[in-house]
Amino acid sequence: MKKLSSLAAAGVAAFLLVSPVAAQEAADLNDLEIAHVAYVADNIDIRYAHLALAISTNPAIHEFARTMIRDHSAVNDQALALLDKLGAEAQDNFLSQALLENADKLVDEMAGLRGAAFDKRYAENELAYHIAVNDLVENTFIPNIENVEVKALFEAGLEIFKAHQGHAEMMVEQVSQ
Repeated sequence: MKKLSSLAAAGVAAFLLVSPVAAQEAADLNDLEIAHVAYVADNIDIRYAHLALAISTNPAIHEFARTMIRDHSAVNDQALALLDKLGAEAQDNFLSQALLENADKLVDEMAGLRGAAFDKRYAENELAYHIAVNDLVENTFIPNIENVEVKALFEAGLEIFKAHQGHAEMMVEQVSQ
């Protein structure tokens, strides 16, 4: 469990760009900027899942990856429908851009791995990623979202993504044996 805690801490630190200023700036994002971060974060996890389906031969990794694609796509579809209903458009920002930059580096790294090394790296990343994103959503975004419908969507999504975190914990244990 200590290993998982340090892994989670690394994920949170990387996600928030290792800067308390970045964490504060994330709290200052408006609803449309928060929506963009969430949309980008979902798409990044979908990208990781497609990579896992292409590289891994582990059925448990494939099942998890398909779940990530299904659930993150569904949440993004709901978010886009809500933005359309509100006549609004998500706004790009520093955090969305940093997430994409970090994801590109990670995809390049993971693309060079095969077999158990890939499965372990993918599972550990999924756990760290979900811990970091869930923490940001629960403790920074939801308390600062002003629109009640947007807040409700984030609260519903958080429940799904907490289940992903639990699944990722089991997956890390499974590929570490």
